[in-house]
Amino acid sequence: MKKILGIALTVMLIAGVSAVAQQKELTFYGSAEPRCVEVLAKTYEKVSGVKVNWIRMSSGETLARLRAEKKNPLADVWWGGTTDPHSIAALEGLTENYRPALWQEMDSRFRDPIGDWQVLGIYVGVLGISANEGLLKEMGLPTPTGWDDLTDPRYKGLVGVANPNTSGTALTTLATQIFLRGEDEGIEYMKRLHKNISNYTKSGVAPGILCGRGEIAIAIVFLHDVIYQIEEGYPVTAIAPKEGTGYEIGGLNLVKGAPHPELAKKFIDWLVSAEAQETQAKVGAYQLPTNTKAKVPAVSIPIDSVKTVDYDFKWVAENGVHIMDRWTREVFTLPR
Repeated sequence: MKKILGIALTVMLIAGVSAVAQQKELTFYGSAEPRCVEVLAKTYEKVSGVKVNWIRMSSGETLARLRAEKKNPLADVWWGGTTDPHSIAALEGLTENYRPALWQEMDSRFRDPIGDWQVLGIYVGVLGISANEGLLKEMGLPTPTGWDDLTDPRYKGLVGVANPNTSGTALTTLATQIFLRGEDEGIEYMKRLHKNISNYTKSGVAPGILCGRGEIAIAIVFLHDVIYQIEEGYPVTAIAPKEGTGYEIGGLNLVKGAPHPELAKKFIDWLVSAEAQETQAKVGAYQLPTNTKAKVPAVSIPIDSVKTVDYDFKWVAENGVHIMDRWTREVFTLPR
């Protein structure tokens, strides 16, 4: 009997240790560049002892995955990429409201973009144009200075942008045109732009890389990505559109029904800290941090230095699916 009890006790202890081990591991989906996601995972493992499993997907892909996993969530936290898909996820009940412990350190303009802590704002970046001026000069074409320039027929096949169904960058582009012109006129603009698009990529960063390689001459991307590409040796120039432009607030969410909710909350508390946000510049990510105690990279583009549209994040959260559907039906299906 003692032997049986001893075996039973050993089994219980092993099970207990296994349960504790499982509680020291979490999974997060990252929608910024892989290097940005990886540095967060590795740094947090060092400071917390928690094993962090990460998967990088574009924001549109992540939204689709959360929808597919709604009944059986596999991730604990979603970090990075534009707020808009994060907000759509929040309104669809795929994520949970959470106010982090350090919320008072976060810039009040960006920390809670749609209210009630449904989405947390972790960085800010300006949407704009990347131009390969050398290639344009060879072709005898002027460098564009604004959105309207991009519809010039001379740029046919030379402009790149992502697909708003998979990319937060592209959804920001679509919403920006609507805020500049109104919904119907914004869709009409996207039709004119469509005639000049070389191809629609899945990732928002990809058009900038193609532009740097000289495969296209112009890309619609976030300007902090252009700065990184310049540092990497690409012959491109960052341009803030003269008419005014949109901007992103990088999103952060607690997944509803997360397998490890308490670990997830502690991870989120750390992700909004100055320590976490300062990891990004170390890997060439030059968005503006939202923690007011974090150091701002010297090469970052201050949002106050460019003309911006009145970007309504809550409107996009409520109407994003609708305008993506309109774009898919009315723009994407047109010949080029």
